Amino acid sequence: MSVMRFTGPVLPDGESREVHVVDGRVTFEPHPGADVVARGWIVPGLVDAHNHLGLEDGGAVEDPAEIEAQAVADRDTGVLLLRDCGSPADTRWVQAREDLPVLVRAGRHVARTRRYIRHYAHEVEPEDLAAAVAREARAGDGWVKLVGDWISRETGDLSPSFGPDTFASAIEAAHVEGAKVTAHCFGREVLQGLLDAGIDCLEHGTGLSTDQLDQMAASGVALVPTVLQTGKFPTFSAQGRDKFPAYSATMDELYAQRRDVLLAAHEAGVDLFVGSDGGGTGRHGYLGEEIAAMVGMGLPAADVVAAASWKGRSWLGFAGVEEGAQADFLVLDRDPRLDPSALTEPVCVVLRGRVVAGRG
Repeated sequence: MSVMRFTGPVLPDGESREVHVVDGRVTFEPHPGADVVARGWIVPGLVDAHNHLGLEDGGAVEDPAEIEAQAVADRDTGVLLLRDCGSPADTRWVQAREDLPVLVRAGRHVARTRRYIRHYAHEVEPEDLAAAVAREARAGDGWVKLVGDWISRETGDLSPSFGPDTFASAIEAAHVEGAKVTAHCFGREVLQGLLDAGIDCLEHGTGLSTDQLDQMAASGVALVPTVLQTGKFPTFSAQGRDKFPAYSATMDELYAQRRDVLLAAHEAGVDLFVGSDGGGTGRHGYLGEEIAAMVGMGLPAADVVAAASWKGRSWLGFAGVEEGAQADFLVLDRDPRLDPSALTEPVCVVLRGRVVAGRG
């Protein structure tokens, strides 16, 4: 029987305790003689709630070694739970690897034909959406990702990918299969139909109104704002200005209001979670930057850290540092609720009861 001992305040309550890891599980029962591996603030493993493992600019990553490198980049920064938000790569094999983060797969994006990035999504017409969503619900781990809106070459602006009734049928089909649904949403027009249809989560959400935020809070609809991604809106606007001036104007407006929307969502009590939108080479391992960006936009640091750790884990159905739980946690040299930068400098990262990274 292998035993490791960690000591220090355990979040979220901050009570100083001795945490023992026995055969990969957490216990607070004393084990005299166990060596102390690390001392410090003990924080449940971080959650990247919007991750694209196995995705690159051209579509699916073909080389398993590259997918492994993406997962390790996340893991070594303390991200021990990944919520896949759409990937064309078959990443099921990652779930069998004890040394890689826990992965909750959403399968492949489902989008309107020729209305999304090439080679990313299953592209379907409205009459086929519900059936495609049902298939992805059965193939994934309890989530389906819709592309709610994208630029339309017909209108020259952001437009919903499907009509409200079509979205509603697709969301119902996913729910019948026991899966939840989230959707990429940059603009305004798509949002009300999705909310009225009973969607479970929104990604980005820069077009949300105050009334819609109140509806989300009342209905328990989560928001993953991906503020590093929405910070790229000026670049997107510039790229489309000559050919699609209306689209560029919309992106400029959305960028200008994104901070107000984020703070209003927090004020309304919407469940906010932290997602890096990591996909492609060199774009993994940056959840700490997303946390810093959310705090920099005015959200309380303690709330963002909670969303990226124990609150995010609970939302996805995973335990924190609790008796009998799988030992997935970080040890830090200071309280991240007061200084979130501590999350980027872990003393020790423990995954499935094994030390996998850290300064020591």
